[in-house]
Amino acid sequence: MIIALWIVTGLLALLFVMAGSMKALKSREAVLANMPWVEEVNAGQLKMIGILEVLGGIGLVLPAATGILPWLTPVAAFALAVTMAFAVALHVKRKESFVPSLVLGLVSIVVGVGWVLLG
Repeated sequence: MIIALWIVTGLLALLFVMAGSMKALKSREAVLANMPWVEEVNAGQLKMIGILEVLGGIGLVLPAATGILPWLTPVAAFALAVTMAFAVALHVKRKESFVPSLVLGLVSIVVGVGWVLLG
């Protein structure tokens, strides 16, 4: 079971690091071309969202992999779930599809619970 948890954790971390890197490194206009919700945030907020997603993705893997403060892995997972809850609210407000954010949030919760129980 721990192997499955590591696989899901790694894939989730990869998704958050990739999405967060794009938001943190690209210009607001470049991100806006692919993500219309960016209209709702300013450039600084977009960069902060990206940085938090990257840090959350790293936090999913690094503490458990190194054994240094491994309790941070479920904390990162639950923090990413909260981030996705805000994303769902934003998408619902804009009448856009919220399913990807909901799925990422639910998987984050599952990963967090998995690390609490198995980690």
